[in-house]
Amino acid sequence: MVRSLWTAATGMNAQQTNVDTIANNLANVNTTGYKAQAAQFKSLLYQTLQTATTTANGDPKPTSSQVGLGVRNSSINSMFSQGSLLESASNTAFALEGQGFFAVKNASGDINYTRNGDFTWATNGSSGMMLTTQDGLPVLDTTGKAITLGNQYVTSRITISADGTVCYPDASNNPRSLGIKIGVYQFNNPGGLFRTGDTLWKPTAASGVAMNEATNNNLQKSKVVQGYLEGSNVQVATEMVNLIVAQRAYEMNSKAITTTDEMMQTANNLKR
Repeated sequence: MVRSLWTAATGMNAQQTNVDTIANNLANVNTTGYKAQAAQFKSLLYQTLQTATTTANGDPKPTSSQVGLGVRNSSINSMFSQGSLLESASNTAFALEGQGFFAVKNASGDINYTRNGDFTWATNGSSGMMLTTQDGLPVLDTTGKAITLGNQYVTSRITISADGTVCYPDASNNPRSLGIKIGVYQFNNPGGLFRTGDTLWKPTAASGVAMNEATNNNLQKSKVVQGYLEGSNVQVATEMVNLIVAQRAYEMNSKAITTTDEMMQTANNLKR
């Protein structure tokens, strides 16, 4: 009976992790560029009750005699499906259609990647303006450098083409390229990226190195859409159903513990 107590306890721990993951998804339903997560589980080792099972006549049975020892969390996977494009009044709002990521340099100087294109132009001292995230992290171009412009440019007149090219109107009010392109990168396995918070990711050995769309012709190019932001891909209805299922599973595991406790009490009362 102690085995059932342990097995049910592992089930409760696993479902608690499941509820934690679902709660985080629901909390970030309005977070720009957020990608939903899903908890995955695996069965624990099985205990063999009999090494050889036979019938009353001594003939071997076609089935084994094993009992499971519970469950544990195996991974929490990120879902990189496309989120809905939400219109924004900001001219520095950029959404990505496709598999690409924007590149930014964090405070420690490392390059992180994000789907959150809610950028802004920030002053860069006497050298002009720099395109940054809302936290002030520089956005990188296709060469891995921060995107900076001189003081002679009016940021409200800057436009971005579908391939990420930074443009400025000429005397005839026609957009002209400034020779700068917002960097967009892809990964062989986005699921292997490591979350660092604030919708930022960093590459790992599992994700592979970042592949520059501007220099890799084997990649399907992503489209940069100005004036829009990519919303979270969390499906509220699906998450609520998953939450109910997780709650019911948690309750059933707790019921198994209660039942085992009552059976042990009955066994202890036999001596009276």
